[in-house]
Amino acid sequence: MIVPELRPWRAARPHVVRAAGVVRPRLARAARAAKPRFARFARATAPQLARVTRPKTWQYTAGAATAGLALAAGVVTAAGPWDSTGQRTAERDRAVALERTGGVDHGRGSGTTSGAPRPAPSADSVLAGLGDDSGGVPGGAKAAPTAKALADVLGPLLDDPALGTHRGAAVVDLTTGKRLYGRGADTALTPASTTKIATAVAALTALGPDHRLTTRTALEADTGELVLVGGGDPTLTARKDARGLASLRTLAEKTATALKKRDVRKVTLSYDTTLYAGTETHPIGVNENLARVTALMADEARTDDSTSGPAPRVPDPAADAARTFAGFLKRHGITASPPGPSKATDRADTLATVSSPPLASLVERMLTNSDNDIAEALARHTALASGEAADFDGVSAAVPARLKQLGLPVRGARFHDGSGLDRTDRITAELLTALLAKAADPDRPELRPVLTGLPVAGFTGTLTSRYTDGAAGLVRAKTGTLTGVNTLAGTMVTEEGRLLGFAFLASDTTDAWAAQNTLDRLATTLASGSA
Repeated sequence: MIVPELRPWRAARPHVVRAAGVVRPRLARAARAAKPRFARFARATAPQLARVTRPKTWQYTAGAATAGLALAAGVVTAAGPWDSTGQRTAERDRAVALERTGGVDHGRGSGTTSGAPRPAPSADSVLAGLGDDSGGVPGGAKAAPTAKALADVLGPLLDDPALGTHRGAAVVDLTTGKRLYGRGADTALTPASTTKIATAVAALTALGPDHRLTTRTALEADTGELVLVGGGDPTLTARKDARGLASLRTLAEKTATALKKRDVRKVTLSYDTTLYAGTETHPIGVNENLARVTALMADEARTDDSTSGPAPRVPDPAADAARTFAGFLKRHGITASPPGPSKATDRADTLATVSSPPLASLVERMLTNSDNDIAEALARHTALASGEAADFDGVSAAVPARLKQLGLPVRGARFHDGSGLDRTDRITAELLTALLAKAADPDRPELRPVLTGLPVAGFTGTLTSRYTDGAAGLVRAKTGTLTGVNTLAGTMVTEEGRLLGFAFLASDTTDAWAAQNTLDRLATTLASGSA
């Protein structure tokens, strides 16, 4: 039985205030240390900030959040795709959650309503790069913690029975890539959704951060058949507000325009899913954690208005998307037959296309929300780019091959899917931390979305409701949860300003909440500087 990723709770004011109170003093010290470097970048790019007088508690919270996010993203040297200004922060989400206006406008308008609070101050740019071996903190950070120091503080927590009978742990200095601590680090264990870190690195390596997934329509000149060709984009949306995603409505409008130019008002509609091969059914079977793995779907085949987390899915995503597309065509004066499966020939003329956001943005969304549908799609595109079949077997061959190409320690690793829902997947703590270190490598800027996409403790994605009394804003990590499996891998900034990468894996756990709490304590201990 699969236990889905724990759904993040909606932000509530008391929760945010507690989190801000915990992290504000530490973040203030770190921000003072980092101020010179951030200031240099801010002079060139930072927007003019409104003066804040008598700020409300929520405004302080936004400031604390952004300061923590700026420090935790010290390795980022290119703009996070989720925010065109590079301000990869949480203050806008906090403001929305609290039904207030706050934070810089990020290009979305500068006006405020009468009587509304002034915008909370933004953090300086989160894009400061790694410096020398000082951990990226101007003026130098303290030396990295020693293996003995880490063993003294992490050892007792790793001995907690809540972590089951098998566990692995590794800690690395992301500035130097050196392993600082390991316990069972070379033991391959079930990674659950931390598998997505490997999927992200493999996809970015194979395709590049600017790659887009394209859905198109093609007209068979000899038969007049219109084919909706799936491009393997699970984020293709049929919703009225596309929010920057590829729009099925737009594709229908553009297709109708092209058909009318040819004096065509009625078509035989088909759909093509042949980009992918093999079975569409994941080994876990029918499950609310993902749709059937197909090259054509709209809104991840969700039957509700959700955009993340578990949800009921339509039984045949491709057919459902094609029927929806036919409805949009009708609105534009094109009558289509009930759609059926087919394959576009090489002779077919492409009429219209829509493309997904860049791969870098898809990677961030996948990691932040632990999106299984995106993960499986990116794994298949990695297989295609590697000359493998776009099926589960192709994924099993392509992902480790791409990681090995980067010189990563793949011994013992097995990838049977891209999402980590397959319980036969295996990854070591050593490999997970090596993946994070590679993403932090200044010579690998194309991998930076792996770091900027990690959920932020206490604020975003699958960590929204965690670390409320600990390292909120300082820890960024990918969670992993299956029945009897609890994992956590990511980055954190220590109290001394050192940027570390970590991976903790536990198998045969019997109490998911207890195991999760122990994993969070491990990360908080690192961030507190106790080592």
